[in-house]
Amino acid sequence: MHIPRRVSRTATAPRTGRARTAAAALASAVAVVAVTGCAGFEYREDICSADEYPALSVGGTGSICVSSKEAPPAGFVKYPQGKVPQQVDDKWDLYWDTHTLDEDGKVVDVPAAN
Repeated sequence: MHIPRRVSRTATAPRTGRARTAAAALASAVAVVAVTGCAGFEYREDICSADEYPALSVGGTGSICVSSKEAPPAGFVKYPQGKVPQQVDDKWDLYWDTHTLDEDGKVVDVPAAN
């Protein structure tokens, strides 16, 4: 006749300390994301693709993206150094909504729209 060995509960019980800590951390992270709606993680759209640069319309506020291997077409110029918009609605994108370059390359205010 076989007599089963007595097995202690502590030897078969899962390691609840680590499991509870991991579960609590995961639940906390999920709760933070759910409550904040991923606040702080803002998507910013680039003005142009990686192999392009933006060019400004002379006398206007329009712009186009030009291949890095080409010069801007007639009626467009490169933005002044240090004042090139990188993402939609960044500092320089908003600035160039109310400013432009004249035929001499001078920065001027855009007249108010009628």
